[in-house]
Order: sequence, then structure tokens, then C-alpha cells
Amino acid sequence: MKPGRTRSMTRDYKRHGTTDLFAAMNVATGEVLYDTRRSHKTTDVRASFKLVYLHLPRHLEVHVLLDNLFAHKAERIAAWLAHRKRARWHPHFMPASLSWLNLVEGRFSLLTERRLTRGVFSSVDDLVTAIETRAEHWNDELQSLVWKKLANEIVSSAKWGRSTPASVKPAMHD
Repeated sequence: MKPGRTRSMTRDYKRHGTTDLFAAMNVATGEVLYDTRRSHKTTDVRASFKLVYLHLPRHLEVHVLLDNLFAHKAERIAAWLAHRKRARWHPHFMPASLSWLNLVEGRFSLLTERRLTRGVFSSVDDLVTAIETRAEHWNDELQSLVWKKLANEIVSSAKWGRSTPASVKPAMHD
């Protein structure tokens, strides 16, 4: 590497596959639940929701921030979220430009920077082990998240105009 030259892969780099990381964060404590999956299908999304459902105290409200992936907008997911047992669940569909509002993205960024970017993984299982080893320590130093600005200041300064995340409605398809 020379100063000013961008990082690149070696000539013998081979990608051995991918995995999906699902995570849920309690913003009051900073605690993160996570799960790795082989894909990002509707069944995988629902399985990650069920993981949260099983681990979350019954008195807490659940605000689910979702990007606009097809699996997040599927009819089966909408039906699962709309069930009367999940009246405390509130889905919010985020435009891609607002991923920074999804606070768990900060953990994803650190995971990528500190473990994945320069990692060498000879299989998907090695990749999953690296992710899970790092993610196991996310809850060692819990701290609540405190916004530096009021919600209305954040909304008014955002480039995306007058729509707020709660007002963005997905098209429901399966």
C-alpha cells in the first residue's frame, strides 16, 4: 500500500458466500438481539421478529424500523405485525436516505470496520462465526442512546422534506 492509494482485494480474493444479519436494539439500554440467517426472505424476517417477540418484556412498545426491501413489505409480514397479539408493535418504513435513523446501523458499521473489512473468510460458516463472536460483545458495555437534538429539529433539518418515517406507507406485496 502506498499513501493515497485506495485499498483493494488481492488477486487471489474469492468470495465464498454471504449471510444476513438481523438485529434489534433497545434504545433505552443499548442492548442488541441479533441473528444470522442464510437469506433475507419473508420467512427469515418473520423468524427475526419472533426472536424479538420471545425475548422482549411484554410491557414494552416495539418500534420496528424497516427499509423498503421486498421481504419487509410482504403480505405475510404485514399480517404477522397486524395480529392482535402484536398491537404494541409499530412498523416504520424508512427511505434509504434515512438509514442513519436506524440506530443499530452504528453497530453494523463498527462490525464492518473492526472485523469484516480486512477479514479473510474461507466459508460462510467462518464469516458467521466472526460476526457472532463480535456481536456477542455488543452488550458488554451497554449504554442508552441519547439524541443531541429534539425530534422536530432532526425532522426539520433532514433533506427528505416534509414526510416523516412514520408517514411513509409501504406498498404491500407478497
